[in-house]
Amino acid sequence: MSLLDIATAATTLDIRPIAGTLTDATATPLATPLATPLEDARSQLGAAIGVLGYSSGLHSLLATPRRELTVAVPLRRDDGSTCLFTGYRVQHNLSRGPAKGGLRYSPHVTLDEVRALAMWMTWKCALLDVPYGGAKGGVTIDPRLFSQAELERVTRRYTSEILPIIGPEKDIPAPDMGTDERTMAWIMDTYSVNVGYTVPGIVTGKPISLGGSHGRASATSRGVTHIALAALTHRGIRVHGATAAVQGFGKVGHDAAVFLTDAGVRVVAVSDQYGAVYNARGLDFDRLGAHVAATGRVVGFDGAEPLGGDLLLELDVDLLVPAAVEGVLHAGNAARVTARVIVEGANGPTSPAADAVFAANGQLVVPDILANAGGVIVSYFEWVQGNQAYWWNAAEVEQKLAERMLAAWHQVVDYAAARDLSLRAAATVLAVERVAEAHLLRGLYP
Repeated sequence: MSLLDIATAATTLDIRPIAGTLTDATATPLATPLATPLEDARSQLGAAIGVLGYSSGLHSLLATPRRELTVAVPLRRDDGSTCLFTGYRVQHNLSRGPAKGGLRYSPHVTLDEVRALAMWMTWKCALLDVPYGGAKGGVTIDPRLFSQAELERVTRRYTSEILPIIGPEKDIPAPDMGTDERTMAWIMDTYSVNVGYTVPGIVTGKPISLGGSHGRASATSRGVTHIALAALTHRGIRVHGATAAVQGFGKVGHDAAVFLTDAGVRVVAVSDQYGAVYNARGLDFDRLGAHVAATGRVVGFDGAEPLGGDLLLELDVDLLVPAAVEGVLHAGNAARVTARVIVEGANGPTSPAADAVFAANGQLVVPDILANAGGVIVSYFEWVQGNQAYWWNAAEVEQKLAERMLAAWHQVVDYAAARDLSLRAAATVLAVERVAEAHLLRGLYP
């Protein structure tokens, strides 16, 4: 019995649409380019549902988070005053295993954004065949404005509030924008104190001395690099001497730019939230890294020319890596983006409207659920190593990461070619099919 047969038979289960979800795969709202990350995620899902021919009830199940929690996070500041933040944790899907996803600290975090990121995480885990469901968390705080002691108190309070729904077999947080391995150490300690014993598996991306994995900190960047080099070769572009621009110079963008340079790519521009810098001969990342460490920004680097941050996206380069936030490539600027290959280091940087423009122009877009999956792969390795109390060395982790990333790349490319789909459509269809299969084989309870 094929999966499509199972999906068709599932209509006899009378899986009814859940209020407030988009359920009709052919409805106009799912086909219309939309602005928010959640609408983009639902649009991508709707397109996959259309290809797979699933029922509206199954579509509703896949579009709707399994569990959401919104919490108040009060903070007693160092000066004795009190302020309040809002925290979120969304578990989109649990059918293939415990939930997995990052925790971001940003003043712009919203529940809908977290819902979108959790959904993309579900597809990412399924596509890379990692036995997790998707989750995401966030707190509405700008970490740059608070001391380390204040951030620790925020983290511990947030952890305490979401304690009932997290755990090494329930939901495993990891670092994301505005958080790091120290944040994960605080979560691990808070959880462990509450249960009465040390639980390394409650988080991934933690310090190596607390059971973290070699290679985890740079895993997303390495994965982006593996895929970018494969994509350039796939398009017939010689890697050595190819030009690239990297938008975002944080956790993902910084190391991706360095790894691309090490591979022979000439990275001519990078940006952060303050601006961008450009050098046609290629940037010196040893010197730029020292400048950023001293000043906190790429702006002002004397080894490059200043460049408007948005102009970086429109440079005439072979490779563009958007590695910052969602929605930076959209209907308003897509026609001016000329990069031959776009590899999504960030989650959701490209709107459906921009995707349509890039497809019409023959530009290759490698979707986020494939391109930036290196982090969750090595998070999985860390979780496995912690469960076994046995750790691999950095070379072993890197080899296993490369194998998983490139295997997924070839699978998506072959699937797209066989069915005349874009890489995003192929990746999403493959992932949705795997999650749906888990749903349908497990059935509904009660």
